[in-house]
Amino acid sequence: MAERKQWKWADDPSLNKMELTKLEKDGLDVIETIINTYSKEGFESIESSDMDRFKWAGVYQQRPKDGHFMMRVRIPGGIMTSEQARVLAKIAQDYGRDLVDVTTRQAVQFHWLTVETLADIFDRLAAAGLSSFEACGDCPRQIMGNPLAGIDPHEVLDTRPIVAELEKFFLLNRDFSNLPRKYKMSISANVYNAAHAQINDLAFTPAKKRIAGEDVIGFHVWVGGGLSAKPYLAKQLDVFVRPEEVVKVAAGVTTLFRDFGYRQKRTHARLKFLVADWGPEKFKEELVKLIGELETSGEDLTKGWNGGYFYGLHEQRQPGYYYAGLSVPVGRMNAAELIELARLADEYGDGTIGACNTQNVLIRNIAKEKVAAFREEPLIVNRFKLKPNTFVGYAVSCTGTEYCNLAIVETKERMRSLAQYLDDTVELDTPLRIHMIGCPNSCGQRQIADIGLQGAKVKTPAGMVEAFDIHVGGTLEEPQFNRKLNARVSVDRLGAFLAQLITFYKEERLEGEEYWRYVERVGLARIQEQVDSILQTA
Repeated sequence: MAERKQWKWADDPSLNKMELTKLEKDGLDVIETIINTYSKEGFESIESSDMDRFKWAGVYQQRPKDGHFMMRVRIPGGIMTSEQARVLAKIAQDYGRDLVDVTTRQAVQFHWLTVETLADIFDRLAAAGLSSFEACGDCPRQIMGNPLAGIDPHEVLDTRPIVAELEKFFLLNRDFSNLPRKYKMSISANVYNAAHAQINDLAFTPAKKRIAGEDVIGFHVWVGGGLSAKPYLAKQLDVFVRPEEVVKVAAGVTTLFRDFGYRQKRTHARLKFLVADWGPEKFKEELVKLIGELETSGEDLTKGWNGGYFYGLHEQRQPGYYYAGLSVPVGRMNAAELIELARLADEYGDGTIGACNTQNVLIRNIAKEKVAAFREEPLIVNRFKLKPNTFVGYAVSCTGTEYCNLAIVETKERMRSLAQYLDDTVELDTPLRIHMIGCPNSCGQRQIADIGLQGAKVKTPAGMVEAFDIHVGGTLEEPQFNRKLNARVSVDRLGAFLAQLITFYKEERLEGEEYWRYVERVGLARIQEQVDSILQTA
């Protein structure tokens, strides 16, 4: 049980209800209760106050609340072994109705679990070196990274040891298990911003600085990014961090969030609100007070943004070896497919699999002489393609009403079928990123998409029906969130609407011009004219 007096905010009378719950019993304490009590006595034995704490075990009640749970499993940095993949697949087969989702934070997500199965799942994960703990809740969650770390020709440093250090430091660390809200970190030395730095609470991106006559490779630090209903782009601090200082800096930033973050309103508790109020200069001052002086910022080594996509076969940093970027439509697969991925990783690669924040996967370390045979594997030819069609390949979706209690519309199957419809209807040779989300919480990261679709309801003569609000022009290349158009399109018209909207783009774009750049060039008013003309003729 957490000591009430241990936290400086414990006596604040303005704390929200969830904060009081967290003071009564630390979120991590629920893990032992699940193992020793709830998994033995069943769903009906669960105390209502503990149901929120289940998140610290990486578990949520799924929709409808009939005794089944969703679980996220941490895949630190987005890299797992083939043996870990097999363990995950077996869990899905035994307890999760054969369903595996790869998430936009490189985690693996199960559904349909019962409380009676959780203790065994915890044991299986631990034996494989995995964990679901703190994959949800007000604590440091899955650490995002570069799924190509160690083999990436476009990285300046192998970040795998640093990710492992961060994971070891933060996981189950009770100094940081009671934060004001969820807390998301990323670290990548890929020069194309593979880990989406600007939408994380804390992010490290590659940098270089000449110190004492030597060029040192390290990181720049970003704080206060996040999506949801009030999205913020992270701010860069004027600091340069050596690789060996990353854990210290991460601990300092997290301590500031823990002790100065807002705990009055759940909707105003993320680190982004504190950073917005303090500004990066004051934030740095407070950080330095806590952990000591840091070098000022150096040379930024980031060259652009790859969107988190790695499709195709590409040469690695190691001569004679290739990695394969594969498409997993909307991130969903079954256990047999995950087992087959594990076999491919063992037979062709080094037994490691990458999970991408675009809900896709990688096979790493394929020897040159094995590439031709790899291309012919049935899973690659028929399902997880090296070169997917434009819309299926760049479609992202959250869970939606199928399992999520917060969503107001169905998304997963809808995004898959919508992308297939667009591939069948519109011929386009330029990637166009479409993200679909079922509520403002934006697990599908709608704000950074070329076209973002956010679930809504619209009134029709037949009653209220599912619909989507349309947003355009999001990117992290020149970081900006997409902007909302005056258009709420019912689901029965959505496919035809988007096909026409994209046709306007095809006709008016410059050669090779990406959609977000096109939106920037022609302006939002022009896109709204297109939308109005489509809706008037529909």
